[in-house]
Amino acid sequence: MTLGIGGWGSRRKPMALVRALLRSEITDLTVVSYGGPDVGILAAAGRIRRLVTPFVTLDSIPLEPHFRAARESGALELTELDEAMFMWGLHAAANRLPFLPVRAGVGSDVMRVNPELRTVTSPYEDDSAGEEFVAVPALRLDAAFVHMNRSDRHGNAQYLGPDPYFDDLFCEAADAAYVSCEEIVETADLTKDAAPQTLLISRHTVTGVVETPNGAHFTSCVPDYGRDEPFQKLYATTPWAEFAERFLSGGSEHTYQTAVQAWHKEQS
Repeated sequence: MTLGIGGWGSRRKPMALVRALLRSEITDLTVVSYGGPDVGILAAAGRIRRLVTPFVTLDSIPLEPHFRAARESGALELTELDEAMFMWGLHAAANRLPFLPVRAGVGSDVMRVNPELRTVTSPYEDDSAGEEFVAVPALRLDAAFVHMNRSDRHGNAQYLGPDPYFDDLFCEAADAAYVSCEEIVETADLTKDAAPQTLLISRHTVTGVVETPNGAHFTSCVPDYGRDEPFQKLYATTPWAEFAERFLSGGSEHTYQTAVQAWHKEQS
């Protein structure tokens, strides 16, 4: 199946949902993501067959090391797109279009390393006449995971940080979308102390909602919490098998959070 994962780099990633996926037997995934540790964890666990992404980063650590190891070993196929091309691929899928024309990528190596991409020429008799565009194919998703600050039980979901990270497009581009959130609140409370435009995701695009406090850990979920930089450094510098055994071998999200708390206590 094709799975879209919201967030950006190491920011507001639906990590609790990704960890839940690891506890299943689901594999052979095509993952579509502005990649961060979500991609690194799934790649290290051997769950990704193909990755579609503009980057895979931990932000404060420029290149996600577990993704890099999987890529260098040839463990997954990679389709690397320009950030704008990626966004318009989501837009095309959200609007049920086969593709959208964009200028991004024209004259770049994106076309060389993705020979399956095609171009289209403007049919209009105006300033664009004869101009060539990249026809970015729709990034249609079987399912999407996103993490938000708050949601009601219907799936109207809200971000309270500085950036929406295109999570609404992931939900709209998917056949089924699952929202984890720091807190489930009553619908009326969503706009009690926040602007209406923070209501990013509408219930008609959402299949299920789950309340998962600290569910983006170790990525940031501003303003609820920032990135857990010490733990991220541990993740980045620890061999995958050792990290997975210590923190991901339990049968629930609770065991993960307990193990993280125990590690922090050891450090202090």
